[in-house]
Amino acid sequence: MRIDTLITNNAQTQGARRRETLNRQSPQHLENATGLMLQAVRERPYSVSRSTLVLGAGACTEVPLAALVHHSDEVTLADLDLASMQQARAELSAPAMRKAVSLLGEDLSGGVSVHLEHLLARQPWTTLASQGARALFDAAASCLDACPVPDPPRIPGLVAGNFGVVISSLVLSQLFSYPLLDVLDRVQRVAPAALEEQERHKRYQEATQAFRVRVISAHLRLLRELLEPGGLAVLLCDQRGFVFDAPNAEVSTEHRRAIPLVPLAFFELIEQSFTVVEKREWEWLTDIPAEGRYGRGYEVGGYILRR
Repeated sequence: MRIDTLITNNAQTQGARRRETLNRQSPQHLENATGLMLQAVRERPYSVSRSTLVLGAGACTEVPLAALVHHSDEVTLADLDLASMQQARAELSAPAMRKAVSLLGEDLSGGVSVHLEHLLARQPWTTLASQGARALFDAAASCLDACPVPDPPRIPGLVAGNFGVVISSLVLSQLFSYPLLDVLDRVQRVAPAALEEQERHKRYQEATQAFRVRVISAHLRLLRELLEPGGLAVLLCDQRGFVFDAPNAEVSTEHRRAIPLVPLAFFELIEQSFTVVEKREWEWLTDIPAEGRYGRGYEVGGYILRR
């Protein structure tokens, strides 16, 4: 499962060194991400809990952990990657600050990848491959349709209504992307050429969109449940990816190829679940193009939301 590679990938793409790289090539990304989080903790009503929760914290590359601790009675970091969170807490200078940070290593999707893996493992992929791409993607679509998506996920150690600020830090797109990549990995093992057919398979495309919507809806419901009434949520989400071959991705859109990540329903679901206090959109670059390799980046949506 792709989720099993998360910790290894995070070790290469998160942490203090990565933060320095982002400061050089995408300073607006850090400015907007940290700015929204700090605005939320500063504007949280005095009547709600001063406990702060960060979902998808990882190594806190975009999370101003020290400032969150300063503005909170306690901060809880929750992520599947416990080692990265330990690294982030260790970077705090004062023992009292480190003591105020608790860590929770859990799958924030509620086990969606595991559920889907069980369904995928039951399919006769070799036989399906002999029947052609249509049979493969029909089976993949059936697995996605049948996959349980806990709504909301039950995360051990997190109490409903216990937090005055809940932050979802660039984790939402991962919650549905990793399982969808597991499906394509299965297809690629038995019939690599069939991957070219996925865009033309209507049922599979509909199943992937419905799966994305279910995961997004469940995550938004989780944010609502964890927030104390009157509290504020911060949602940072990669909304679209892009690859580019120009030295500067902002030179012209003709140098880019866009990769949609969230369905159009994403924006409706946010407005149905919360009152939008503030919305910002920006871009960040994860890889600069080099010889024989495209550059990569994301368009991000950042929201402050009131329950």
